[in-house]
Amino acid sequence: MAEVERTIGTPDLDDEAAAPAEPPRGRRRVMALFVVAMLAYLLDLGTKMLVVARLEHHEPIQVIGDWLRFVAVRNPGAAFGMGEAFTVIFTCIAAAVIVVIIRLARKLYSLPWAIALGLLLGGALGNLTDRIFRSPGVFEGAVVDFIAPAHFAVFNLADSAIVCGGFLIVILSFRGLDPDGSVHKD
Repeated sequence: MAEVERTIGTPDLDDEAAAPAEPPRGRRRVMALFVVAMLAYLLDLGTKMLVVARLEHHEPIQVIGDWLRFVAVRNPGAAFGMGEAFTVIFTCIAAAVIVVIIRLARKLYSLPWAIALGLLLGGALGNLTDRIFRSPGVFEGAVVDFIAPAHFAVFNLADSAIVCGGFLIVILSFRGLDPDGSVHKD
């Protein structure tokens, strides 16, 4: 067959035209990142709205005996209530994390990384929304926390998303998977 094509003079196709069009992997991964981020953000925002409307200034709700309860707490600091004087700094850090994730999204070809970064982005947006729009003022707002396990700090769904996203990033890094989809062995 090749001999016949050479004899007849069928033009050779260049490599790009001959190769089948590959689906835009990066676009799908970026979409996954933003869908995960939006889900995490909306779940966090919705639960905080419920807590403020129904739980703030009320008795805590026992969920699982003494193991877990829901209690409304306003946290002006960082994790575990530390750093209350640095609320503006935490706001800037959250904004910087958001910018870094959005910039990294351009090179994103890995679905696990998209999920991890989506969790981080949604969580950062959730807590940043509190810092900007809640009292006592812009960039000084206190984050609404409400999940209170026994013998642990009170937290919210944004905090959970950030921790889960960070944990997933650590696992992906140890496995050698990069955000661009490549695998390296160290």
